[in-house]
Amino acid sequence: MASGSRIDLTNQFLIAMPGMADGNFSRAVVYVCAHSAEGAMGFIINQPQQLSFVDILRHLKIVGDEDAILLPDETRDFPIQKGGPVESGRGFVLHSDDYLTQSSIPVSDEICLTATVDIIRAMSRGRGPKKASLLLGYAGWGPGQLEEEIAQNGWLHCAATESLIFDRSLDNKYDRALALMGINPAMLSMEAGHA
Repeated sequence: MASGSRIDLTNQFLIAMPGMADGNFSRAVVYVCAHSAEGAMGFIINQPQQLSFVDILRHLKIVGDEDAILLPDETRDFPIQKGGPVESGRGFVLHSDDYLTQSSIPVSDEICLTATVDIIRAMSRGRGPKKASLLLGYAGWGPGQLEEEIAQNGWLHCAATESLIFDRSLDNKYDRALALMGINPAMLSMEAGHA
């Protein structure tokens, strides 16, 4: 890309192409939270994590075994997702802007990011944001790395939608992200430059 022509992918979806070499991103939909000349950061929003929200609450000592059985179903069933391969033991919450703390970072007009235990505590008590996704780890790119991957046919990108970010149905999220662009997954080529 020529200098000065860099696009800002903040608040965009990255949709992995079928030929994605990195297995961490096979059929991944990534929500980009930050993109600048220094690199990019985002979260995979369609890969389930094998931990439950109760597991997280126990690990953080927010609840004990006796308390866990008293949690409402909505709290117990809250899904945890793999946010990406970087710092996979660290939790992040993407959420609606109706919950803000000093550590919340606005990503867009409607979406914020909080990475402190306070939001997990609030969510466990039903006082958290109306919409939220708890993700372990994140996806990160160094300077120019994401742009190069896009140029090499690794990713498609389009404007993100809040409804898809917070949709708990992960199974067909990849196909629905492609549909935002009017693309049928069966029509994608695995090789760059071929129709």
